[in-house]
Amino acid sequence: MAAVVVLTCLAALVALAPPWIVGEIVDVVEAGDATMSTVNVLALVLLGFAVAQLVLTRCARYAVHRFGERALARLREEFVGGVLALPTRVAERAGTGDLVTRSTGDVGVVGLTLRNAAPDVFLACVQAAFVFGAIFLLHPLLGACALVGLPLMVWVFRWYLKRAREAYLAEGQANSDVTESMMSTAEGARTVEAFGLRDVRVAEADAAIGRAYRTRVRTLALRSVFFPVSDVANVLPAAVLLVLGGFAYTEGIVSLGAVVAGSLYIWQLTEPIARLHLWLEQLQRSGASFARIKGIEHVAGRPGPVELRSASADADGTAQVPADDRIELIGVRFAYVDGHDVLHGIDLTVEPGEKLAIVGPSGAGKTTLGRLLAGVDVPRAGRVLVGGVPVAHLPPDRREIVLVTQEHHVFMASLRDNVAMAVPGVDDDRLRAALDTVDATWARSLPDGLDTMVGAGGLPLDAAQAQQLALARVLVHDPHTLILDEATSLLDPTTARHAERSLAAVLEGRTVITIAHRLHSAHDADRVAVVEDGRLTELGAHDDLVTADGSYAALWRSWHGGVFRP
Repeated sequence: MAAVVVLTCLAALVALAPPWIVGEIVDVVEAGDATMSTVNVLALVLLGFAVAQLVLTRCARYAVHRFGERALARLREEFVGGVLALPTRVAERAGTGDLVTRSTGDVGVVGLTLRNAAPDVFLACVQAAFVFGAIFLLHPLLGACALVGLPLMVWVFRWYLKRAREAYLAEGQANSDVTESMMSTAEGARTVEAFGLRDVRVAEADAAIGRAYRTRVRTLALRSVFFPVSDVANVLPAAVLLVLGGFAYTEGIVSLGAVVAGSLYIWQLTEPIARLHLWLEQLQRSGASFARIKGIEHVAGRPGPVELRSASADADGTAQVPADDRIELIGVRFAYVDGHDVLHGIDLTVEPGEKLAIVGPSGAGKTTLGRLLAGVDVPRAGRVLVGGVPVAHLPPDRREIVLVTQEHHVFMASLRDNVAMAVPGVDDDRLRAALDTVDATWARSLPDGLDTMVGAGGLPLDAAQAQQLALARVLVHDPHTLILDEATSLLDPTTARHAERSLAAVLEGRTVITIAHRLHSAHDADRVAVVEDGRLTELGAHDDLVTADGSYAALWRSWHGGVFRP
């Protein structure tokens, strides 16, 4: 930035020389003292300053472009990091469309500003300040002429800036709504077709586009006032200087060269001011986009630095390390909407190496409980601890608790990168072993083996293959605790049984918490926890709970069609 400031100031100073030299030539010619050699020397000096200005401006722009690209790269990284640090429920509530618009459209707008608008605006401001100073040095009268348009310029700038930020923020949100509507319709196309919702989705998209259109009309209306008024304010000083300067010359107050130089300076002033006008609208867009990007860091529900440090670090700032793999839930309450708890004072302890099944009716809070155990969400009240440390506040590389659901993502990368992403640099034999363990035999027959590109633009994987890949990814990560929430639900029965048998051998000695939607998983567990209406109502071994003839026994009989099978 120091180089940018120095180079920009030098370029602006050098740009002051040509108009002054032209004025000198005019004065020499008018006085009759001009010779060809004198004019030629002044012309060569003028040419030299013009070349110097070109070189200095080029260097200044190069330096500021490098700064802009690096700042943009950091901004992208911070945005991705900010999104990944959000509580999952917050990211899900924001919607894919909004996050995509922020990470593409908004980042693109800020990038254009950093690369082009910022250097242009900075250079224009420096040039304008130097030119005003040069005109006053020529003659105070000429300087006063240059300031004629300033009051009108200040008024229109203030009027525009007062209204533009809110208008462009609204436009950005409306664009996000359009993207969200389009993406949700595309992702749910089969559902739309199955239920005949085409007209409903089209109407919703039209409404979103209509809102976006109205916000754009609003910003266009602001520009329709700002640009004409600012153009008048920009041209007015040149007209006034020519009239008053000409009169002052005839009265002998200023020289003809000073009037010519002043006119050239005014003309030189219109160019940077025009650039300011041109880029002001971009700066307003960028300000709104920057607020939407950086706003990720201030979303309610995201743990702040103080909360994180106090929860997962000692008083001296040293990061806490879990004493063991024991998991404890103490008075845990959780709500997706304020004032409506879905979990009510859950107390539960899971010992290292234990196999625990969590069962209960649909909507009882089983999946929510699993997310809290994995540290995906943070309880509204109470604590979820692993080895005495809040699990949600541990860094991911030290959490060692993995939640495996039926929803998995295949990244646009090689099969090797997809499986090894949690443990970069792991050897290929371990990757193949993990794939074999989950019966992903199809991986052996791929033409490029582990180098085969999968995901978007590569080999498409069906739901079962994607789930097998996710399970292999977990095995490579080798956590001490696994939380399985319908982890094998998308596999066909034969493959699911093979995967479960293979996983059983690998999971030996680890803590396994299963969100059991099929009760045969509960039958094989060490203990069964029954969750009803967000409360832990029963806890014990399968046989004991069946004998007790409570809620679990009723679920077990229902699962087996009313036939009692211990």
